[in-house]
Amino acid sequence: MLAILGAVIFEIAPVNLHAVEHGSEARFAEKPIMGRRPPLEFVGEGAESFGLTVKLFPEKLGGLGTLDDLAAMRASGIAQYFMRGDGVPLGWFVVEKLSEKSSYLGGQGVGRVIDVDISIKRADAPSGSDFFASILGML
Repeated sequence: MLAILGAVIFEIAPVNLHAVEHGSEARFAEKPIMGRRPPLEFVGEGAESFGLTVKLFPEKLGGLGTLDDLAAMRASGIAQYFMRGDGVPLGWFVVEKLSEKSSYLGGQGVGRVIDVDISIKRADAPSGSDFFASILGML
């Protein structure tokens, strides 16, 4: 296992996670002062996000159902648990953006290679019924 996001397990096959991008921010309040550079006051954590790049080979390895799962996660807006393949828990994230590009189209119009970009953003843990739904999706 390379990583897990909610009920989606990224492995070599059928869902090949081959690149991960991580970004985080800090927030500062700028205090204007005449005649010098304004001091910055740290006011807290900013946004944290990951970009996941996935390749699917549906004709050989399957994985089209995973696209539906990811689309359902994005549409629900429910935070999903994200964990790296070495077991390091990364926390709760929402699927902010999902894009796919199909190439080498087969006879049914399905790409033989599908590149998927997933943008996830750190969120608070879901509460109540959303938490239960998220956990059920993992089982």
